[in-house]
Amino acid sequence: MISTGITPSGIFHIGHLREILTGDMLTRAALDAGMEAEMIFIIDSADPLRKVYDFLAAEYEDYIGHPIGAIPAPGPDGKPSDGGNYGEHFLAPFVAALSQIGVAPKLVDNYQSYLEGRFNPAIRTFIDKREQAREIIERVSGRELDEDWFPFNPVGSDGSMDGVVVTGHDWPVIHWRDSLGVEGSCNLGETGIFHGKLPWRLDWPAKWAWLGVTCEPFGKDHGAAGGSYDTGRELSALLDYQSPLPLTYEWIQLKGMGAMSSSAGITIGPLEALRLVPPEILRFLIARNKTNRHIDFDTGDALIELADEYERLLGRIAQEGDEMADDLNRRQKVAWEVDRAQIRLSQVKHGTQPDLSATAVSFRHLAMLAQIRERDDDIWDSLHSSHHLAAPQASTTLAKRLDCIRVWIGSEHFPDGFRLRIQSQPSAAALENLTPEGQDYLRVLAAEFAECEWNIDSISNAICELAKEHEIELRQAFIFLYWIFLDQHYGPKMASLLFELPRSEVVALLGAVVTE
Repeated sequence: MISTGITPSGIFHIGHLREILTGDMLTRAALDAGMEAEMIFIIDSADPLRKVYDFLAAEYEDYIGHPIGAIPAPGPDGKPSDGGNYGEHFLAPFVAALSQIGVAPKLVDNYQSYLEGRFNPAIRTFIDKREQAREIIERVSGRELDEDWFPFNPVGSDGSMDGVVVTGHDWPVIHWRDSLGVEGSCNLGETGIFHGKLPWRLDWPAKWAWLGVTCEPFGKDHGAAGGSYDTGRELSALLDYQSPLPLTYEWIQLKGMGAMSSSAGITIGPLEALRLVPPEILRFLIARNKTNRHIDFDTGDALIELADEYERLLGRIAQEGDEMADDLNRRQKVAWEVDRAQIRLSQVKHGTQPDLSATAVSFRHLAMLAQIRERDDDIWDSLHSSHHLAAPQASTTLAKRLDCIRVWIGSEHFPDGFRLRIQSQPSAAALENLTPEGQDYLRVLAAEFAECEWNIDSISNAICELAKEHEIELRQAFIFLYWIFLDQHYGPKMASLLFELPRSEVVALLGAVVTE
C-alpha cells in the first residue's frame, strides 16, 4: 500500500504533484514487477484552519482551529459561501488535474475517517501509552511538550480545537475545557460526530496502521532528522505496526522564485500547468529527476529543452529497440533501462506504448507552426506536405500538444526569444549586420529560391551549398537570414521556417535586401 496525502488548506500548486506522481510511479513500477500494489491519496481535511490566508476574508477568523472539512468554502470575494466545504473546494481542481495526467488513486478523506471511528484504536493506544508517546516525541524531536499535553485534540464548544485542554478521560469519554472556559466531554464511541483528532505526529503513524501503508513518499521537511517520520517510526511500534518504507523528495521550485507557496503567491496551479505543458511532458519532468534533487519548473525556455529531451529519448528508444541491450556492458544496460523506465512512467495511461508522433513532429517545430498558422487544419496539412506526418490528420497526443502550445504562446510564460516576428521589409538592424559578401550571397540565394523545388530539403541544400560557394561560414549565413526574416540573430530551423512562408514573399524580401 503506497500512500500520499495533502492538506487542502488553499490553492494547490504544481509542487504538490511531485508527491502524488512519485507515489503513482512507485505503484506502476511495483505492478510492472509483478507485485500487488495500490495507491491511496489521503485528504487531510480533519486538519484545522491555521490562519486567515491572504486569499480569505477576515470572516474566516471565526473558523481558526476548525477542521477544514467542516467549514464553508470561500466565494469569489474570499468570504464564506454556500458552495460546499472548504476542503472540497480546493481539492476538486486538483483531482481534475490528476485525471488528466493518468493518476487515479483511492481517495481517503481524513475528516470522514474520524467520523467513522477509524482512528479510535490508535487513539486509545496512545492515551494508554501517553507517557511513552511523550517520551518518544520529546527525545526524537528535541522539543519539550506542554505539561498538559494530551494525545488527542478535542473540539471545544465553539467548534475549534485551539486552546482546548483535556481535563480527564475514561475511555471512550474524554473531558475537556476550552479557551472560553466552557467545560464539556465527548464520547469517541459515538460515530458520525467529529470529536477531534490526533496531533499530527500521532495522526500520521495512526494512518499507517489502520490503512496498512507499506511505503510513502514525503517532503524533505518531514524527512529531516527529528522530523515527523523519525517520531512516527518509533510511535508506530506502540501500535504494533512496522513503519512504511520512506521516500523523501525535494521541492519543485518556480525558476528564479524559490519554493512554491500558495500563501505567498509563488505558484502555478496543476490545471494551469496542464494547459501549458502536455501531460506526458509533465510526468517526464518528475520521472527524469531523482527524488533527492529539487526541480526548477520553468515555463519559458526550459520547457522547450524539456520537450526536446523527451523527444530525443523517445526517438532513441524507438530506433534502437530491445536488441540494443545485447551490445552494452552492465553499467550501460542499467542506464538504458533507466531511460526506458522514464519514458514508460511518463505515459498518461499505465501499460500503453508512447505515441511516436512526438518523434516525427518536435515540440519546437510545432511551436513555430502555431505562430504562423491560425487554423489547426492548416498545420496538419503543412506537416503532411513536409512529410512530418504520413497522413493529413494528427494523433490525439499531437492535437493535445498543439492545444497546450497555443495556450502557452498566448500566455505570459512564452519566452520572448521564441516569439516569431516575420518581417515584411528588411529592418535597419538587418541591413547593418549585412556585409557586401552577404549581400552577394543573398542575391544568388534569391535567384535559386525562385527556381528550386519548394521543400525543406531543397531550401536547406540551397542555403548550405551557396554559402560554401561564396566562402561564407554556414553559421554566418544563417545569421544573415535570421536578421532578414526575424530581425534577430537566431530562431527556428531556417529551412523549416522558409518552407512555411510563400515562396514569392521569401524571394521578394531577399530581393528588397539586395536592392537596398
